[in-house]
Amino acid sequence: QVHLVESGGGLVQAGGSLRLSCVASGRTLSNYAMGWFRQALGQEREFVGTISRNGGNPYYADSVQGRFTISKDNAKDTVYLQMNTLKPEDTAVYYCAAATGWRAIFEREYAYWGRGTQVTVSS
Repeated sequence: QVHLVESGGGLVQAGGSLRLSCVASGRTLSNYAMGWFRQALGQEREFVGTISRNGGNPYYADSVQGRFTISKDNAKDTVYLQMNTLKPEDTAVYYCAAATGWRAIFEREYAYWGRGTQVTVSS
């Protein structure tokens, strides 16, 4: 069992930056691919990005490509989502998730989820 806790969300103006963290307990993150998803109010949860077990091979949704960066520190059992040039449409609850595969893109591949952290981008 992996317990995930996100932090770092908040209110930021458009064009600003935030860094989200996701700390794991229970199992080492070196055994898991990690992903970030988000869910805006009234919308379905969507994929943001993923990173492989060893912390390489990041892959991003088109909507965040070039603005968001995922990194993974297996020694600290922590994964990060650096978000730059934020836009109002990035407003959502952001979730981290763990998958047992090498890298995972689809929501159904993820077995463990955090409770999320709210990101609000004002215009």
